[in-house]
Amino acid sequence: MNLLQRRPSFALLALATWLAVAPAQAALFDDAEARKAILDLRARLQQSEDAQRQRVEQLSTLVQDQLGPLRRSMLDLNSQIDTLRGEIAKLRGQNEQLARELSETQRKLNDQAQALDSRLKPLEPQKVALDGKEFQVGPEEKRQYDAAIGLVRRGDFAEAVNTLNSFLRRFPASGYVDSVRFWLGNAQYGKRDYKDAIATFKSFIAANPEHPRASEALLALANCQIELKDIKSARRSLEDLIKAYPGTEAAQASKERLSSLK
Repeated sequence: MNLLQRRPSFALLALATWLAVAPAQAALFDDAEARKAILDLRARLQQSEDAQRQRVEQLSTLVQDQLGPLRRSMLDLNSQIDTLRGEIAKLRGQNEQLARELSETQRKLNDQAQALDSRLKPLEPQKVALDGKEFQVGPEEKRQYDAAIGLVRRGDFAEAVNTLNSFLRRFPASGYVDSVRFWLGNAQYGKRDYKDAIATFKSFIAANPEHPRASEALLALANCQIELKDIKSARRSLEDLIKAYPGTEAAQASKERLSSLK
């Protein structure tokens, strides 16, 4: 068989060979492109990761740079707060101490005020009520009056007269004056100083005709006149008493005394 006779078979063989190799080459090209794509993707991912890592590091550094002063500020603030707490606790302790000292001072002042009041109270004027009226008297004024009245009640008329006269000289404007004059007349009567008693009772009645003891003083005046045998004057005094003070015990006694006079 010559070459011309073999050529169709050779062509067919070449075609068959090409058809067999072409898909393999195509597949080979496809795998290379896929690998390249994968490598490119990996590179881009790595770049992205590197960029993200760098960004995170930058952010971390920035945060650290910002947190450092903030942390120091927080530490300083905490230190200041602790210092203030200590100062507040100290001030609270001082306030409590001052409160205790103030309370103790107030207690002492109250004690001193009470002690002073107890010392001054006997020296202060006090209100008394006597024979239907109220007035202020001093401690010594009251003491001397009470002492004089005590002498009259004990029957020590001589000493009572001296004490009552002394009172009138020392306290001429006292609210006790009217009562002192009344009891002075009674003490003089008890001493049998009838003339002095008459003068005292007349002075008392003239100055105090509305006094609750005026009727008693007028009856005592009549008794002094009777003791001096001045019956005429005694009658007139008793009649004046009955007329001026009707309904009183002294008026009833005056009626009985008049009926007994001769």
